[in-house]
Amino acid sequence: MKGPLFYSKILLFGEYGIIKDSKGLSIPYNFYNGALKVDENPSEAAVKSNQSLRAFATYLSEIDPELVTFDITKLQEDVNAGMYFDSSIPQGYGVGSSGALVAAIYDKYANNKITVLENLTREKLLKLKAIFSEMESFFHGKSSGLDPLNSYLSLPILIKSKDDIEATGIPAQKSDGKGAVFLLDSGVVGETAPMVSIFMENMKNEGFRNMLKEQFIKHTDACVDDFLKGDIKSLFQNTKQLSKIVLNNFKPMIPAQFHDLWKNGIDTNAYYLKLCGSGGGGYILGFTEDIERAKEALNGHKLEVVYNF
Repeated sequence: MKGPLFYSKILLFGEYGIIKDSKGLSIPYNFYNGALKVDENPSEAAVKSNQSLRAFATYLSEIDPELVTFDITKLQEDVNAGMYFDSSIPQGYGVGSSGALVAAIYDKYANNKITVLENLTREKLLKLKAIFSEMESFFHGKSSGLDPLNSYLSLPILIKSKDDIEATGIPAQKSDGKGAVFLLDSGVVGETAPMVSIFMENMKNEGFRNMLKEQFIKHTDACVDDFLKGDIKSLFQNTKQLSKIVLNNFKPMIPAQFHDLWKNGIDTNAYYLKLCGSGGGGYILGFTEDIERAKEALNGHKLEVVYNF
């Protein structure tokens, strides 16, 4: 048995900000994917995934039935038969490993599910987001539900505010463009829950709240608008500001060995780094107007291009 594939995602803009109503833009990233599977001879990873699914099935049976119900009997039968999530999506890397799993489980076991083929009104998108938020909270403690939504629909999602989201189109890539968005591998696994705790703790501080509203969210919103309009010049100006703000105010979310690299990008304009997901490790997202120059400046680090300008 092998189910349909669900892809990883990249939140280009909006990490942390979307908790406080900034705009956000999330795109599917087809390089990684996962599917539900049963094997005759499961690997160690498959057995571990199966145990996690067992606990997840129990959790899903207790979700408010007003929100969503599942065919728990079927799910438990499949889990008992050894079902696991076979995934190439790295965990703790900020590219949505739990989101793809949530999307796969909803797709296969939800009753009265909202399908990708119907007319996706704003109400339906918000309903899906609420369901996915509740489901994914099992893994993170608090989830916006966006990762699974992106994975489930396999479409770019524009977040205008907490209550206003839409599937969107993004400008076509220029395959020969020098500008690029890339992933930089930090080589460290990041944990979402502790990073979100640090953020929530900081939110008790008035200075931090003001910085978030007046600087972080302002530039995040501008980046989303610039990217969708294809205004590259303005996009890089705003990304540079965002990179500075993150370096000054989100230090714990940046692995210590990357503080100097982060600053170097801002000082030389060779590239600008920002958080990919909650940070603390995993991937770091990079923006550059000249990918060859960025590769040179980041020599010795692994870069994966995800979008060309």
